[in-house]
Amino acid sequence: MSNAYETLVRLILPEGLLDYFELTDVKPSESGQLNIYLEEKNLPPAGYEKAQIESKGFLPETAIQDFPIRGHKVALCIKRRRWEVKSSGEVITRDWDLVRKGARMTTEFGLFLKGIFG
Repeated sequence: MSNAYETLVRLILPEGLLDYFELTDVKPSESGQLNIYLEEKNLPPAGYEKAQIESKGFLPETAIQDFPIRGHKVALCIKRRRWEVKSSGEVITRDWDLVRKGARMTTEFGLFLKGIFG
């Protein structure tokens, strides 16, 4: 992502979102809604950095309404990643409560994600 493009995207999206998600597409719908597609990056969740884990794809996509941009409704279409711990076969996802307590995310963004994913 070019520097100017990334700066603009970071201003439009909720703060901290691009630390954990990658922008994959932006498409207007027939109704004029702007759909912004994001996929969770393949970064190990907290506590699993040293474990042998393997990405096993994504959970079903979730669409969240965000603030309008220039009079257009906006939906963030988010795909969360899931991983498998090779030693146990356990399937894990990122714990957004733990991420929110960390220093890399604002409380506002953490609460935003907590409201979406519970």
